[in-house]
Amino acid sequence: MKKNSVTLIDNITGKTYEYPIFDATRGPSVVDLRTFFQDTGMFTYDPGYTSTASCESKITFIDGAKGELRYRGIPIEELALNHSYMETCYLLLTGKLPNKEELNDFDLEIRHRTFLHEGLRHLFNAFPDNAHPMATLSAAVTALSTFYDDHVECNSEDAYQEMAHRIISKIPTIAAFAYRHSLGIPFIQPDIDLGFTKNFLTMMRAYPGGKMHLCANGHEEIKDVEVRALDTIFTLHADHEQNASTTVVRGVASTGAHPYVAIASGISALWGRAHGGANESVIAQLELIGSVDNVEKYIAKAKDPNDDFKLMGFGHRVYKNFDPRAKILKGLQDELKDELNLNTELMEIASKIEEIALSDEYFISRNLYPNIDFYTGIILTALQIPKSMFTPIFVIGRTVGWITQWIEFKKDKTSKIARPRQLYTGA
Repeated sequence: MKKNSVTLIDNITGKTYEYPIFDATRGPSVVDLRTFFQDTGMFTYDPGYTSTASCESKITFIDGAKGELRYRGIPIEELALNHSYMETCYLLLTGKLPNKEELNDFDLEIRHRTFLHEGLRHLFNAFPDNAHPMATLSAAVTALSTFYDDHVECNSEDAYQEMAHRIISKIPTIAAFAYRHSLGIPFIQPDIDLGFTKNFLTMMRAYPGGKMHLCANGHEEIKDVEVRALDTIFTLHADHEQNASTTVVRGVASTGAHPYVAIASGISALWGRAHGGANESVIAQLELIGSVDNVEKYIAKAKDPNDDFKLMGFGHRVYKNFDPRAKILKGLQDELKDELNLNTELMEIASKIEEIALSDEYFISRNLYPNIDFYTGIILTALQIPKSMFTPIFVIGRTVGWITQWIEFKKDKTSKIARPRQLYTGA
């Protein structure tokens, strides 16, 4: 990183201070203010960290103005359309895409690690049948740290990868078990003959003995298009730079806690309606609207400054252009509609909302384009996945990002325990 500097002038004392500027390989440069309090006796004030870089990272890059997202320098469009989720996981963990042999070895290892310790399975019985799968998922991942605590203090690359491979492989099993427990039906064990995504769908849908549920679309067997669709969703969710849940994971990591405890904390953060729970809220809102005939009325409510109604699935904290992930999912949604012969009421309502929002000056002027949550909810519904599992599926995709961020934090010699300051205005 090239070093320049910026000079700050205190207009009260007349003193000047010089701070180095670090240039990024992509995106904005940063001013190094680590000595600002020591120099001036003041803190910087930045609620929500909207202008604060909390770390240096080589994992994911976002340019919100351009609608750009890259993992390890590779555009998300290339990964989502031309590579599998397993390839994406390998890329995030190692910094490069795998060759055929590396991919086969990695995929085989993940398959063989999908089984849960029998002791962990008893945890699910402690939850009521109607427990939300996210609550069960978070608790089970925390408990996982007690079964695998042998690498917490180890700082070798092998230990990091061991932790990563294990959690990536077990999260889908935990999520599927949590879902089946919420229905009060027996668990389906992983099948090592199946790939990552198809195995998860099978653990969710199959009856004991392996027979598939008869889905509403009339197909018993899991179709290739369904596997491809969900695999793409996993890839699009794999990482998203320093978002709220990733910041939580890094913050917990800074205390020296077990990596699985850090990820369990990320799961809890992701559950929020303003974060990973948004796609669940999108479907709930479409169900509330109820009919294409009601769309105009709810659009008017969204535009009314005196109405508390907010249209879910539009706009993004970072993207001030079209969310690149949403563009990919829009094409996937159209493909699913054709290949699965879907034309449901919810999809008609969503299409009408999308049509109005993309042509209405109110939404355009405010950069309120459909985001990933808008299309994810529709696609997961098309895949016969219930709303309660939308956010756990987000967790499955994001786990590789969280553990990669944890590893990067552990390797960073400049990292410190997270300790933000405050502007105190109390008594």
